[in-house]
Amino acid sequence: MAAKKKTAAKKVAKKAPAKRTVKKVAKKSAAKKTVAKKKVAKKASAKRTVKKVAKKSTVKKTAAKKKVAKKAVAKKAPAKRAVRKAAPIKVAAPVPAAIAKPVAAPKPVAAPKQSASGRVTFLVIAGIVILAAIVWSKSGKAGDDAAPAPSMSASVTASASATATETASTVTAVAAPTKFVALKSADGLKLRWIAPTATDGLTGYNVEVRASGSGDWTTIASVPADQLSQNVTKSGDTGWTQFRVSSVYSDGQIASATVFGIPGEFK
Repeated sequence: MAAKKKTAAKKVAKKAPAKRTVKKVAKKSAAKKTVAKKKVAKKASAKRTVKKVAKKSTVKKTAAKKKVAKKAVAKKAPAKRAVRKAAPIKVAAPVPAAIAKPVAAPKPVAAPKQSASGRVTFLVIAGIVILAAIVWSKSGKAGDDAAPAPSMSASVTASASATATETASTVTAVAAPTKFVALKSADGLKLRWIAPTATDGLTGYNVEVRASGSGDWTTIASVPADQLSQNVTKSGDTGWTQFRVSSVYSDGQIASATVFGIPGEFK
């Protein structure tokens, strides 16, 4: 038993140094870990400080750039103001001279021309009045106050005839009445016709008769353009009578319808 206890004690004694060595190793590894952590923490803090320094430097650089830009703007602004102030002065200077040059000369020349034309007009009117007075006095002495009247009437007649000629010359187409017939009536015949196709310048119709188809035509009626019939009276049973109706235009042209004859005497 005692031997067993000694061997057990030896084993325990051997195990105890082994445990101590393990603990020492554990302590050493823990110390290494703490050292590594401290190094990592130092590196992180160093990086942070580097970043802070970089930020500060960038902030300083941007602030410096802004100051430089503001100074440049401040320098440019007075220059622009100076240009704006100077520009109107350059434009304004030549304007009065340009306006003043073309205005002056023509006005003094116009006044004498107007006065001269007024004098000439006055002299012409005065001469006409004097001539009229002389002519009037001579006509009063001769006692021929009515002398101008025939010349005036002659001129009016001439102008009227010229107007009539112009009006007459406007008729370009003439035509005869159509469907000219004779219908029996109580005391003779009723002649009827249809208006011509050309009515521009038409003034009326002439109704004519001729005994036995010989001799001259006799006009028994001249009717207006809106009348399309004419009554004729029978005066006897001997012989026969020809009838004719003609369109009459403003320029004197005449267009006759077809002539026909009927037994008996008519007027």
